[in-house]
Parts: sequence; C-alpha cells; structure tokens
Amino acid sequence: MGTSCIESPSLVQDLKVTIHETSTIFPSKETEKKTLFLSNIDKVVNFDVDTVHFFSANKDFSPQKVAQKLKKALEDALVCYDFLAGRLSLNPETKRLEIDCNAKGAVFVVASTHHMLTEIGDLAYPNPAFAHLVHKTEDFLKPTDLPLCTLQLTSFECGGFAMGFSTSHMAFDGLSFKTFLDNLAALAANKPFAVIPCNDRHLLAARSPPRVTFPHPELIQLDYLPTGIESTVFDASNEELDFRVLKLTSEDILSLKEKAKGSTNARATGFNVITAHVWRCKALSAPYDPNRSSTILFAVDIRSKLIPPLPKGFAGNAVLTAYAAATCEELEKGEFSRLVEMVKEGAERMSDEYARSIIDRGEVHDGFPRGDVLVSTWWRLGFEEVEYPWGKPKYCCPVVHHRKDIILLFPPFGGGGDDGINIIVALPPKEMQKFETLFYMFLNSV
Repeated sequence: MGTSCIESPSLVQDLKVTIHETSTIFPSKETEKKTLFLSNIDKVVNFDVDTVHFFSANKDFSPQKVAQKLKKALEDALVCYDFLAGRLSLNPETKRLEIDCNAKGAVFVVASTHHMLTEIGDLAYPNPAFAHLVHKTEDFLKPTDLPLCTLQLTSFECGGFAMGFSTSHMAFDGLSFKTFLDNLAALAANKPFAVIPCNDRHLLAARSPPRVTFPHPELIQLDYLPTGIESTVFDASNEELDFRVLKLTSEDILSLKEKAKGSTNARATGFNVITAHVWRCKALSAPYDPNRSSTILFAVDIRSKLIPPLPKGFAGNAVLTAYAAATCEELEKGEFSRLVEMVKEGAERMSDEYARSIIDRGEVHDGFPRGDVLVSTWWRLGFEEVEYPWGKPKYCCPVVHHRKDIILLFPPFGGGGDDGINIIVALPPKEMQKFETLFYMFLNSV
C-alpha cells in the first residue's frame, strides 16, 4: 500500500505579514435596503470560516494587478451578493438573527511577507501560522459592525500570493461559497456570472405549523440556543492535541471498497468507506467500553433531495448532518461492510421529509448535532478547480483550529482530488497513538 503519514514538518511560526492597505469595499451599484431571512440551518452556524487559497507566481499577473482586479470584482459581486455587504442584526420582535442588507461593505486587505512560498512548508499540513493570511476584525469593531466577508491578498517574495477569506458561515456553506468563488473569478476576467445566485432563504423556512415527524437522535436538545450576535456554538479546544495528516492513496481507497463488498458484493463510494474507516479508528482510540455507543456525524447536501430541488445557485446553507451509530464492540468486531452500510443508510435517511422535519424541529426546539466525531469533507468542494485569470490555485485549505471532535478530509497537495486523500486528525497524544495504530491495522487487514 502507498499509505503514509505526513510527518510534522518544521513549520514557519510567524509569516511576518505586513499590512499595507485596509479598505472597505462597497457594492459598485446601489442595492436595495432590506433584511435577509436566515433559516434554522443558518442560525446554528454563527461562526466564521477562514480559508486560504495559494497561487504560484504568474508573469502576466503581478500581485498588484491581482489586487486591482480582485477589488473591482468584489465590488461588482456585492451587487448580487448584497447580503455579504450587510451586517448581522437581531430582530427585536422574532428574536431571530437576520442579515441587514445595509451596504456597509466587505473588507479588502493588501499585505505582503518576505517569505518565499516554498519556505512556508508543506501546504497540506495544518499550519496555525496560515491564520496570518486571513484578516480578522473582531478586536476593534462592535458586533453589529462586524463584516460578513473579508478578503486579504498577501504577496510572497517569489511573486506568488495567497487569497485569504473570512466569511460568516451564516452567509455560505461550502458549495455556495464555491459558486461565489466561480462568480468572483468570472468577474475578475470581465465575464458574466458563471451561476446566478439565488438569495431566497425562505426556501428553507420551517413549515407552518411545524411538523417534526422523526425522533432525530442525532440532535441534542438545549434549553436555549445562543442567538446573540457574538454567540457561537463552536469553540476550539485548549486541550493538548497532536496533529496528524494521514494519507490514503487511490489504491488504499480501492482496497477499502473491496473490503466493504462483504457477502452482498455491494458497491460502496469512496466517501462512505473512508468515513466508516475513520469512525472505527476514532471510536476505538478512546478508553474502551464495549457497550459504549459511538455516533459519527457527516454533512449531506440537501439541494437535490428536496421536492422541488433548490436552485443551482442557492446561496446559503443547504447542508444537514446525517449520522450513524454503533457500539464499540460492533465497531471493533463487526464486518467492515456493515459499518459502511450504516454510513450509507445515514445519507439515504436524508429525504425531503426528513430534512423538512429537522428544519421544523429548529422552530420548536433549540438544539445542535451531537456525536463523537464529525467528518468534514473539503475533498470534493472543488475550490482548487476555480479558474481565475491568473490560473487555478496551487492549494486551498481552511485555517485549521484545534478540534478533537472534527476530522477533515482534503485533496492531497498537487493531487487535484484524483490521487487519494489527506485526513487531518487532532487528538490527545495517547488517543492519537492508538488512532494511528488502528488506522493502519484495519487498512492492512485481510
């Protein structure tokens, strides 16, 4: 097998980024003053997502020229994506968060570092210093003035550069952010939008009256869900954690698919076998109790599962959390094919009615997905396939925070998503040692 663990490289701890210009970008045309309804899916993701997109030097596009084009493209994009130029506000009557489309603008930052792009190490390895490539504004703005989108362009000494985005997750999920990037790239090339955005979040509003038709054991009921503008349901851990980047080659994934066939000879997807594999390793890396139940959570895009389907350009959150549950004994001794089947059943459970039931539940109960681990996949989002005038990104990744309950799936550096996958895991040292042992033991077992 070609499986490997990417060893912890010597990471640059401080990129020594210098900020040259910080400006507010307004829509290039006047936009309607209005409020944007946020769905019950949107309201539980009140946190920012920070992503970095690295580019090699292009002799026809200096970082200065790229900055000019990006700035103009963002101004034009904010006309249709008017909510990105808005601010979060709390409706005093409904007590719901909404977006005030007040055209206060997005933030654009021009920066540089004396480092060469080749000096900052393996881009596939989660380097906390990548946070220096994303501009954060929380320290000096009131919550009602926090921008929903910031874009920092940082040039490297070699002529390469990085685009660092910080966007509110309430504005986009991964797929709608990919569409936004496609449209931003088109505008930068003086072309029309690749996909016309649909900003109507009422498409995912709860039914009236709400009808909760499933028990939803994957959701924990809270006495209340924080609704304030400063609230967040995600917090990074202060616990000491070890990072590992474990690589599965395409050959490894094919091997897992073969193991998953079982007696039925059923075909399995790459995502399902990888998810079942990491679920088993994560559950069994904790102190062992054969009767302890382990629940794995993973995102399912509901755009095509709803009746009628959502428009292709739906801009918002249209991803819900599916689940699979088993005891540690089942995970340890059960057939791998059955674990893969459980993951498959979790995804298939997400029908139109099941999705609507989750949305309606958010109207009558505050709650949040619960499980031992969430598998978050950046594997097939396609950020690295966005075609800008200066070319496709060299690599794209989020700024990774210390979360032992989230396992991230990424395309390998330079692999374009076709040559295996990188799995990023953060666990306490003893659990990490056990996880890594199980990872290779189960992979190489007959």
